[in-house]
Amino acid sequence: MTPVQKSVSPRAWAEMILLACIWGASFLSTAVILREVGYLTAVALRLSGAVVVLWAYVAWRGLPVPRSPRVWGAFLVMGVLNNALPFTLITWGQLHIPSGLTGILNASTAVFGVVVAAIVFADERLRPRKLIGVALGFAGAATAIGVGALREVNLTSLAQLALIGSSLCYAFAGAWGRAKLSGLQPQVAAAGMLTGAAIVMAPYAIWAEGVPSLDYSLQVWSALLYLSVLATAAAYLLYYRVLAMAGSGNLLLVTLMVAPIAILLGAVVLGEALPPRAYVGFALLAAGLLVIDGRILRVFRNRV
Repeated sequence: MTPVQKSVSPRAWAEMILLACIWGASFLSTAVILREVGYLTAVALRLSGAVVVLWAYVAWRGLPVPRSPRVWGAFLVMGVLNNALPFTLITWGQLHIPSGLTGILNASTAVFGVVVAAIVFADERLRPRKLIGVALGFAGAATAIGVGALREVNLTSLAQLALIGSSLCYAFAGAWGRAKLSGLQPQVAAAGMLTGAAIVMAPYAIWAEGVPSLDYSLQVWSALLYLSVLATAAAYLLYYRVLAMAGSGNLLLVTLMVAPIAILLGAVVLGEALPPRAYVGFALLAAGLLVIDGRILRVFRNRV
């Protein structure tokens, strides 16, 4: 059975746009941070700050904290899949490709999410419309990466493939969260998985890059605070508010809005210029997501 699409209220639209802006600016913040901070340390600091904020929120709201080792084991797996691995792949990728292109390739997350859900869950089968959307999405990702990346292996091509890897991580994390964490308060689940991710990343970052000096410029500290507090902790809380108001189907629209914001900020602030194939790839990705979403096709059918 196809779920009924929720309508989007003006308030939900405003919060969806705000969420897209927050996430779109995260790629710019990462680019600024990487000027002075190692990519593993950047991820560890992002996670650690977000953990503090989210557990403070959980304590303030008086939300119940699970004690079961099974649940905390699920948090650890979810943290690796949804945060530690994808954050690391994205951050390393931004060392070698523009932030705008990172935002475009990140849009493939929703496409991979549909495919993984169809493989794992019986009620998420790939019907013809979704198959067409997935095909368009894959074509868009391949176009944005470029044929050259498939012919030769270099840091640029590996960075682009790392972004695809991060999208796959998010897709598997979505399936894992639905299977193992669906009975928990979402804010507690977010705090728990970020804790699991920080437990993995903090010691690994120290082992690989050493103890951070923390002697960073004001600009880098501002970017770190933004990435940790706003783009991670606050964004999760806002995400669940929007999810409750607008439904999961409408959240695909946020994915579409993130990439243009990342492109715009990268061009204006960092002076980035993307090749034409990146824009063509994003257009195909956007078309794929709209087809998966389905409402454009329903509007067209109703008018014919």
